[in-house]
Amino acid sequence: MILASTLTTNLSILVLAGFIGFVVISKVPNTLHTPLMSGTNAIHGIVLLGGLLIVGLAGNDAFNKVILVIAITFGTINVVGGFLVTDRMLEMFKAKPKPPPAEGEHGEDDGGES
Repeated sequence: MILASTLTTNLSILVLAGFIGFVVISKVPNTLHTPLMSGTNAIHGIVLLGGLLIVGLAGNDAFNKVILVIAITFGTINVVGGFLVTDRMLEMFKAKPKPPPAEGEHGEDDGGES
């Protein structure tokens, strides 16, 4: 009876958290998606650090080590992807160099006098 109650409670929390997360993320304007996504992907480094710490404590259980290696791999991909997205986003805001003036163009206006 207690197990069913705990399972129902945990499942309800999971469903509510998913719904609230969807509602909150759907309210974010499009201009903020890239910075928020790159920031949260960088925060995923906490999962990576936790996996690295726990893999040392896993003992000789092969199943736990396999799950931890998968978590560490996905965490690494997410962290690197977050920084790549951030770098690409910052490249979009850099000023582009002006091309040199073409041959015969002076680039200055003489005020219309000849």
